[in-house]
Amino acid sequence: MPNIIEITNFHAPELDVYARLTENQLVNRADPENALFIAESPNVIHRALDAGCVPVSLLLERKHIEGQATSLIERCGELPVYTAPLSVLTELTGFPLTRGVLCAMRRPKLPEPEDVCRAARRIAVLENVMNPTNLGAIFRSAAALNLDAVLLTPACTDALYRRCVRVSMGTVFQIPWTYLRGRWPEDGMALLKQMGFRTAAMALCENTVSIDDPVLLAEPKLAILLGTEGDGLADGTIAGCDYTVKIPMSHGVDSLNVAAASAVAFYQLCKPNP
Repeated sequence: MPNIIEITNFHAPELDVYARLTENQLVNRADPENALFIAESPNVIHRALDAGCVPVSLLLERKHIEGQATSLIERCGELPVYTAPLSVLTELTGFPLTRGVLCAMRRPKLPEPEDVCRAARRIAVLENVMNPTNLGAIFRSAAALNLDAVLLTPACTDALYRRCVRVSMGTVFQIPWTYLRGRWPEDGMALLKQMGFRTAAMALCENTVSIDDPVLLAEPKLAILLGTEGDGLADGTIAGCDYTVKIPMSHGVDSLNVAAASAVAFYQLCKPNP
């Protein structure tokens, strides 16, 4: 039986997770067992549930109770379903809801890098990518273009931030991912080598190989490294890679946004073995 609760008190503590807690407060590093994230839109929430994420409550536009959120409510059982007209929800949260549905969920425990990459042939390693929109777009490209896993350096933004999850269209729940541990690049690069990956730095440098060089496609296990917005990969990271790879460009364009570059790289380098 659905537990539908009409919102009458904006200050109800049960709504803090949607209206008043910051992303960092949701992460709750002091008490990770109770850490949360927010998934937005029915398709994204379904993908999170499919991945085993545990829901805590739903917040949705009233008209969706017997509309696009019906199956979500059924999957969530007797959890609280907070509801109101869209104008009230927008006033409560401070932003318009995409497709009128939010879900608070427990943050899953992240796996170890070795487990994420155990059967992987092609992975991405993201160095200090801070923009949640870019990170979400990279995950979406990774899912669409045959990437097996994503590893994030410790300084990357959180892949479960609401904007990142939304931009990814929920693919953060479909592509295995985790954070590298220890120092970057020293410990992280050593781990990649230990796991049998050759490394390809996406960078605009001298002495590069073209992204369509057959030697790259022939590598049995390849880690594709992409750097932070603006500066790209650090010099030390590039120096430690087996290849430095360049995307040919025209019309005097010197570089692509990291999300756009990831799509090009994944399309070319994640094709099946020739």
